[in-house]
Amino acid sequence: MKICVIGGTGNISTSIVSQLVKRGHDVYCFNRGLSGKVPRGVHQIIGDRNNQKFYEKTMQDQSFDYAIDMVCMNADQASSTIRAFNGVKHLIFCSSASVYGVEYSSYPKKEDFLLKPITRYALNKVDAEFFFKDAYEKNKFPITILRPSLTYGPKLGLYRQISTDPSWIDRIRKGKPILICDDGGARCQFMHADDAAYIFVSLLGREECFGEVYNVVHKKPHTWKEYHIEAMNVIGKKVELIEVSFKDLAKFKIPRFGLCQDTTSHDAYYSSEKLLKILPEFKSKISLNDGMHEVFKSMDEDGRIKNSFNQNWEDRIIRKKNKGSFKNGLLINALLFNFDRIARFIKRKLLRL
Repeated sequence: MKICVIGGTGNISTSIVSQLVKRGHDVYCFNRGLSGKVPRGVHQIIGDRNNQKFYEKTMQDQSFDYAIDMVCMNADQASSTIRAFNGVKHLIFCSSASVYGVEYSSYPKKEDFLLKPITRYALNKVDAEFFFKDAYEKNKFPITILRPSLTYGPKLGLYRQISTDPSWIDRIRKGKPILICDDGGARCQFMHADDAAYIFVSLLGREECFGEVYNVVHKKPHTWKEYHIEAMNVIGKKVELIEVSFKDLAKFKIPRFGLCQDTTSHDAYYSSEKLLKILPEFKSKISLNDGMHEVFKSMDEDGRIKNSFNQNWEDRIIRKKNKGSFKNGLLINALLFNFDRIARFIKRKLLRL
């Protein structure tokens, strides 16, 4: 079958493209050509989807059988994709579990739960979902909406609970303690990108999925404390986990703290029941331990694991925790954080001379 993946070089879509090729499909990727090469044998169409006239005409001229839109970010882009793939047999839209928001009284979150998005990204995804659902209800446009949660892989790397800064891995290797939010008890379903890709590829072309929404999540949740302990097992070094409340963490200038604010300080636990009814044969093939081994190796090869000695903010917070007070020194912490950033910037500039 002739299949187009909008994107195709991202965290999940890289695996989707590879799996489609292995299944013998004729695969095309439409993207800007900025995030790496497509696999051998895959056709790449360079373009910007925001140039809607070019995007829609190009897709229509190709007469694709199926399509997967991995990078549709709002209702305007959803509308454009519907025009671009008018006549397609099936289109899968990659939404996000962030559309649920965080405030719920019962878990796991199911697909029919009221959506309560709290970020601009999630709000835009909700708008796109509504547009696709409306196209199905009014015109039977063959759409399926998938909502991945935290999906990791070689392209994305491995986050920590309180930040997306990768230097936490180096801290563990050096035997330095690391911070967790509250007691680290917030739940999350960590799924490897290859497992998520299998779901996308396996649902493509299934008419019983038209007009439906599915959570794309690992069946088993882990707490963030368990996640960090598993990382220590993979690295081969035990360090102390320092518990600090979200309220106190939010007082400090922590780099890339947004994920903790919006998601990881809360339970991110979603139901896979509906997905497993339509895809009962699915079982995650990659354990968290095996996935961490693979991703740490990839991050080392790419030089993404930074020297933690250049990240002094964590040690400052731990010292204040050990002294028993976060009330004082917030201003000096912010000043020192900015000083650290300036020092790293100057160092990078000097290294390029």
